[in-house]
Amino acid sequence: MARFLPSIQFRLLLTAALLGATALCRAGETSSISQYGITWTFDRPVPAGQFITGDWWVVGPVTVTGVSPEPGPETGKEAAGEVKSIYGSTALVDDARMRNGSMIDVLPQSGQGYDSRAKNYDPKLSVSYPLALRPGQSLISTVSNERFPVTVLHSKLMWRQEQQGALALKSAAILTCLDKAPPSDAFRPPYAGTEKPLYEAKNIRWDLLPRLAPVGQVPSWEQYERYLQRPWLDHIATWIYQFTVPNENQPAYGREWTRILSIASLMTMLDVPKEQKEKLVLGLIQLGIDTHALAHHGRKWIGDGSQYGGRKWPVLYAGLLLDDRKLQTLPADAIFEEDQQTYYGRGHAGQTALFQMVFHMRPADPYEEKSPGDWSDRDKRSESYRKVGSKAWPGTALAAQLMRARALWNHEAFFDYCDRWMAVEDPYAAERGAFPRPPQEGATYDPFVNEMWAAYRDKVPNQPGGASRLKWQWDADYKKGSFVPNDRAAVAP
Repeated sequence: MARFLPSIQFRLLLTAALLGATALCRAGETSSISQYGITWTFDRPVPAGQFITGDWWVVGPVTVTGVSPEPGPETGKEAAGEVKSIYGSTALVDDARMRNGSMIDVLPQSGQGYDSRAKNYDPKLSVSYPLALRPGQSLISTVSNERFPVTVLHSKLMWRQEQQGALALKSAAILTCLDKAPPSDAFRPPYAGTEKPLYEAKNIRWDLLPRLAPVGQVPSWEQYERYLQRPWLDHIATWIYQFTVPNENQPAYGREWTRILSIASLMTMLDVPKEQKEKLVLGLIQLGIDTHALAHHGRKWIGDGSQYGGRKWPVLYAGLLLDDRKLQTLPADAIFEEDQQTYYGRGHAGQTALFQMVFHMRPADPYEEKSPGDWSDRDKRSESYRKVGSKAWPGTALAAQLMRARALWNHEAFFDYCDRWMAVEDPYAAERGAFPRPPQEGATYDPFVNEMWAAYRDKVPNQPGGASRLKWQWDADYKKGSFVPNDRAAVAP
């Protein structure tokens, strides 16, 4: 944890935290803090403690004299080499300038200052020490992997060929500077930007969580608690984030963001003691707080296959459980993968809730209205991504409806599309002709979600739908796009 001055009170609080008490370290002074393999050192003892999710705060202004492991050039221990995406685009390069980098006051942007092997490295974004840390600032520090591939955090969910990945970063931790000690049950404020709103766990509306009888094989609580234990960084607004995020903190691909978060949220809706689900609830809310701030600072999670899924639901989950209208509200120009890629149209076999991949290396057009026999190679790629990403979505759709959040989500085509995907019997079989229903449809990747869907999809509470009926559409020159009206009634059988 940290090296503390000899304060009996503080040592008692630290002991309580180590034993798993809900209220973590709340007061005391220290000259250094260690977490997740990272140590920050200060020029003097400073007031410090932990938020309810375990991340650290200090009362400032403070001077961070250094961080360990020390940021700077690599020392010659690493295996160098270039890493490309499956489409041949370079992601990681042989560049020794920076390892174990830190950033401060991050906002959504394509660059990062953590590791120069990533093609989007920008040295101007790297923090140098000593650093004057002021109230309202969040310092993100990282540990770089010496070599890769490395085992991904969620390897137990993955196929053998995806249990390892080329990821530049190993670990990350966030130090937040405040002007005074926060409440004892405060969540860490968002790392993006300099506004640091404090939300408190005492306001969690536990009564809003359904209490459903467990079905099937419930996943390991400890496994999913570990998935949500550390900060998930999402401010790098480029596909290269897949090669940059810390493998001990988070998944690197939207498909697994979606899977993990939908499973975890469904687990919190089971009829088990509050204490059993508390860590998952706290972790989901913390991620929602972070993602909400990113959205308000302009982060957009575009429909690029299945790369950016899973971002919308934790924001709404956090806003609902904290009963906070501001937290529930997203910018009018926000873009989320699930919404941008679903719409109402006339499918080739009579489907009305359709999928489109709006961007993948360049803009893409809708394709499901055409017969598969007329699909271009680009259409076929869109279809391949439909089958990859859609298989992760239904757990989110179920969780949102179980919490009566369909209207709050406010994009009806997403829910209707998930119902189409999960239908046991194919209502369009007679019209498919030579192109049968893809075998991927009718199930998700995860047996627990399949069981929950079968048991509870038909039992979701009656609730209004969203008022918005929109479809993403590119302009004629494909340089700009926008959401346009999308009337479901016009395409109904």
